Amino acid sequence: MNTKVILVADVKNLGEEGDIKEVARGYARNYLIPRKFVVPYNKGNLAMIEGRKAAIEKKKEEKRMTARSLKEQLEGTVIKIIMPMGDNGKLFGSVSSATIADELAKIGISLERKRIDVPDTTIKSQGNYTVKVRLYENEEASLAVAVNPKDSKIAEETAAPEENSTVQN
Repeated sequence: MNTKVILVADVKNLGEEGDIKEVARGYARNYLIPRKFVVPYNKGNLAMIEGRKAAIEKKKEEKRMTARSLKEQLEGTVIKIIMPMGDNGKLFGSVSSATIADELAKIGISLERKRIDVPDTTIKSQGNYTVKVRLYENEEASLAVAVNPKDSKIAEETAAPEENSTVQN
């Protein structure tokens, strides 16, 4: 049986502050309520959330603005990753979302690796790739990633065109 609750904090895979959701009774009683993520749905709690509606909406708008500016910043960036690889262009190892998140951190962009969607979960060969970055709500950004060999002579021949940033591993 489900119970109705009001979220007082953002809960991943459930909703944001101010949302009214139906969840399993045990999930609410054993996890959400003890951690103060939700309050039971009733007239008093509903009135309390209605009173904070403007502040909640302001927070959401700030998150949207941050996501838009981050999207503009990411779409104008090419991350260059230098990796050791064999003669056939196959990497010794792979480039994952964690690798890309580390490279972004080096240029001052902090992102959770879970938000970065790498094609086929990892990049295992040399080349230029487009990686999707999930931001706030349905907002997504495309990030260009150039994977080049560690040998500088080959790297210069296959390097992507210069854009805003250069990051080396």
